[in-house]
Amino acid sequence: MLVLTDMLKKHSTLVVCRKVVLMNYIDLHVHSNASDGTLSPTEVVELAASLSLSAIALTDHDTLSGIEEAQAAALVVSSSANPLRVIPGAEISVAYNNRDVHVLGLFLDTENSLLKEALHTALLKRDERNEKMTANLRSAGIDITVEKLKASEGEAVLTRAHFAKYMVEHRYTKTTKEAFDKYLNDSSPYYVPRDYLSPEKAISLIHQAGGLAVLAHPLLYKYNLEQLDEMIALFAEYGLDGIEAIYSMNTGFDEGIVRRFAGRYNLVITGGSDFHGNNKPDIALGSGKGNLQIPEALLEPLENRLKTRPL
Repeated sequence: MLVLTDMLKKHSTLVVCRKVVLMNYIDLHVHSNASDGTLSPTEVVELAASLSLSAIALTDHDTLSGIEEAQAAALVVSSSANPLRVIPGAEISVAYNNRDVHVLGLFLDTENSLLKEALHTALLKRDERNEKMTANLRSAGIDITVEKLKASEGEAVLTRAHFAKYMVEHRYTKTTKEAFDKYLNDSSPYYVPRDYLSPEKAISLIHQAGGLAVLAHPLLYKYNLEQLDEMIALFAEYGLDGIEAIYSMNTGFDEGIVRRFAGRYNLVITGGSDFHGNNKPDIALGSGKGNLQIPEALLEPLENRLKTRPL
């Protein structure tokens, strides 16, 4: 039997018919403290390098602000033997059937003026929503303001994860789950819906910025299979390119279900951990809940889709 010693951490090793097959791994759904992660873009890149990932996509919520820093950090940590690629991305919230659905933009031109303007507008609308939500929470006896959130979070895009973190730190709730269950979920009397982009507009903006539009974590929206099929079919009509089939929260046959939708609508497959640092402490970069493996080989069909998609 073949014995392997001192293999590079960079590779997972499979032994098939006495031949060694080396596989690199990637993570195409990653957050930094430019939105609701807890690590800076530089720290995310340094962690990815320490885990020997060959590529990550930085996909902060409705912002491109961390990408330049992440790509600069990648130049520092990369070497010819262990290169690390940072793919510019964003996770864009859209409205579908009165729900918040997320579309990942990958391979984005971060200088595209149309996308930058749309994301800036989305952030302004997010700020308006946050002001209303903090007012609602103050009526419930919680001493919270947008200014207090920003004082601890800096220039990050404020999301409900920051609200939950604040409530735990100030002992209004014991856990972030309790914060969401009592105050922050969309059925709570304190919740305020956002004014979202339409799916068609978001996909169009991603394409105009030279990127691929990918439906993030499709099974998290809690639709039945018929409803999910309707949503994916509609998004595909708008030009959806891919779907996140490999994901931290998958169980059982989840990946297979999503892959069947990908085949039905000619969508490329992506995968990501949805890493947020300590805001989702059970999800690790690259490996999710411990067994996530996203092969680098997924990049080739994604890049082919970019080359062949009509302009």
